[in-house]
Amino acid sequence: MIELRGLHKTFDKGSAPVEAVRNIDLTVARGSIVSLIGPSGCGKSTLLHMIAGLYEPSSGDVIYNGRSVDSVNTATGYMTQKDTLFPWRTVRDNVALPSELAGKAKADRHRQAADILGRVGLDGFETRYPSELSGGMRKRAALARMLIYRPETFLLDEPFGALDAQLKLAMHELLLRLWTEDKQTILLVTHDLVEAITLSDRVIVLTRRPSRIILDQEIDLPRPRDVQNVRFSPRFKEIYDQLWDFLRLEYEEERL
Repeated sequence: MIELRGLHKTFDKGSAPVEAVRNIDLTVARGSIVSLIGPSGCGKSTLLHMIAGLYEPSSGDVIYNGRSVDSVNTATGYMTQKDTLFPWRTVRDNVALPSELAGKAKADRHRQAADILGRVGLDGFETRYPSELSGGMRKRAALARMLIYRPETFLLDEPFGALDAQLKLAMHELLLRLWTEDKQTILLVTHDLVEAITLSDRVIVLTRRPSRIILDQEIDLPRPRDVQNVRFSPRFKEIYDQLWDFLRLEYEEERL
């Protein structure tokens, strides 16, 4: 579904250009969940931006479903750490926004929004405003807004990073349930190694900037996964320790 070939990205910052990404080669299979993890500022979000067509590579290619990405990639849905809900719109109207921009009739988009809100456990909250929702409910609403136009790929940039441990587990469970039903391709940026292992088929470890891949680890834990208990299995610990050995070096060198 996604192929990155010799990808470089440098940002021009006056007299001091910043090289964010260097020579990234990566493939992501259709219907898989892949996590990107590495130190802060190492270029993880930059990779998502290039796959979404929001940034143009300095060199190299982004191939999506067999075609080069040279403009906004409308086959992807993008969810960031901030929920970016409009405070003056109800939950239903926030979720229905993509359908509204596509020109769908009000009755049709409200019907779609009600269906999606039911899938994420927000039925009954259609006429509430974002300020009336908990943090976890706002995340569910943001996820519903992405789901409404049925993107075949989710690009998730630390979407659950601000949640407490219990809410994060609930969102992991919801995401895996939705993925089981529809088998989207998911590329997740995270700083949470437990989250990455719990959700993913593969975890990609990146170096500090300029970002390069130092480990592509298959996560061979059986599915379906119990997000509460999978972390206590012996195999989970083996994978965690192996990934942390690589990550720890990057964080230590970052502090030097």
